[in-house]
Amino acid sequence: MSMTMKFKGAAVACLLLATPLSAQDVTADTVVATVNGQDITVGQMIAMRESLPQEYLALPDDLLFNGVLDQLIQQTALAQLGEKSISRRDELILETQRLGYLAGVVLDDTAIAAVTDETLQAAYEAKYADAAPSKEFNASHILVETEEEAAAIKAEIDGGKDFTEIAKARSTGPSGPNGGELGWFGLGMMVEPFETAVSGMEAGDVSGPVQTQFGWHIIKLNETRMAEAPALDDVRDELAAEVQEQAVMDRVAAVTEQAEVVRKDEGLDPAILKDTAILGE
Repeated sequence: MSMTMKFKGAAVACLLLATPLSAQDVTADTVVATVNGQDITVGQMIAMRESLPQEYLALPDDLLFNGVLDQLIQQTALAQLGEKSISRRDELILETQRLGYLAGVVLDDTAIAAVTDETLQAAYEAKYADAAPSKEFNASHILVETEEEAAAIKAEIDGGKDFTEIAKARSTGPSGPNGGELGWFGLGMMVEPFETAVSGMEAGDVSGPVQTQFGWHIIKLNETRMAEAPALDDVRDELAAEVQEQAVMDRVAAVTEQAEVVRKDEGLDPAILKDTAILGE
């Protein structure tokens, strides 16, 4: 075989080796690098990507790939050093982190599985099927620091000055630039002194000074309405969160109850948790 043919054959072989693996060829165990003989795999890279903050996930694929791989190479090299001097303290911390992660996996799966069309419908009916229409309020307010200033503003409004314009000019609350408008709210959504005042007003009324932890308010009740139960789609996310919370609580209680638990903490001083020297160096 001529030298020319040998070089051509070597070039073709190099090209074949450089051809990217197809998606079908790649598995979680596909090795992408080794550090002192220790493999780093595609699976590890994917697992790291899933733990990244959202802003990193918007990076171009090649930039993110190289960044994740570099990070794993660095971590592996450092971890190899760390393993040579791992202490009992380190072992205990790693074990508690492992327990927390595995417990979180179970509870995440429980929460996801708990939300179905059937469970959402049942939660909706339990919460709203027999709910009577509730009163809602639409109000505006002017918030100032002192009772004297609030009383002076009330006198100005009684004298004919425009509530909205005073709110824009003098209210210290975030609603001030919008004329003090708070929109619609139901009972339980406002702090108690504010809610008590609004509940006793008629549409069009303007209150005297009302004190809350935020300062002194002059309140104008714009209108009221009776609110019917919301549609399921309007409260779907709220109900899903409630269903998941209950499912998680039930799972924790059931698993703990079914486990064979023998507590041996009798006689231990609770303050012992502060004694980090027990963990060793």
